[in-house]
Amino acid sequence: MGLIDTHTHLESFVRRGELPATLLRARDAGLERMITIGTDTDDWPAYRALARAHPDLVNFTVGLHPCSVGEDWAGRVAQLEDFWKTSPAISGAARTESTLTPVALGEIGLDRFHLPKDAGEAEKIFGWQQAAFIAQLALAKRLDCPVVVHSRGAFAECIAMIDASAVAWRKVVFHCFTEGPLEMAELMKRGGFGSFTGVITYKSAGNVRAAALAQGLGRLMIETDAPFLTPMPHRGKPNEPAYLRHTAEFCAEVFGVGYEELAEATTANAKSFFGLA
Repeated sequence: MGLIDTHTHLESFVRRGELPATLLRARDAGLERMITIGTDTDDWPAYRALARAHPDLVNFTVGLHPCSVGEDWAGRVAQLEDFWKTSPAISGAARTESTLTPVALGEIGLDRFHLPKDAGEAEKIFGWQQAAFIAQLALAKRLDCPVVVHSRGAFAECIAMIDASAVAWRKVVFHCFTEGPLEMAELMKRGGFGSFTGVITYKSAGNVRAAALAQGLGRLMIETDAPFLTPMPHRGKPNEPAYLRHTAEFCAEVFGVGYEELAEATTANAKSFFGLA
């Protein structure tokens, strides 16, 4: 059973000319699919092209990341819905709907960590983030698509805004879940999901492991968030999709199951959540 990296950023590997080798290492490590996550207008079409070029390995999402939100956020958000419209076929290219349309809207949400230190400027930007999040949640409800949420320092606010949006919680995943079991309980009682990165392998991340156990293997999804958040034993180096194997092996130990059982469960969960074939 192969693994699915439910959250990676392939743009960095493309930019450095490292994508072919990165994809090869991912396959060698046992990955059967990865989802490259959109953050702004410059990577959305690039990721659709990658999905077309690698239909057996790559899916993509589009969304305006909270750290990409500026005063002009509305014009960029207005472009999102076009990516769910059928794109023209490319002659001779492998073509399936999953390679041409996003599998989710995201990553979207709120981020207090990267706000400027000036209180007035921070309040202004956070207001833009909230407005962009509301608009994108409204689009997600209209499209009835999965939603990938970025929440940093704003968990309660994200929960409240998703509640208010009436988006179906079973279609919501909080990526890079680094809260504890109490916050996981808030997600679970609503039907939402948390996905876990290499952070779960860090010695100091006991609360994250407790949250994963609270959610249970039957709902677990794993991701790299590459090139960030490299798992042990490669912490301190740039992350890549192949390193998902380390996170999976570690999670198997945390849950007290064999690697194959862990891979089967997380892959089934990812396929169900994102609607992957």
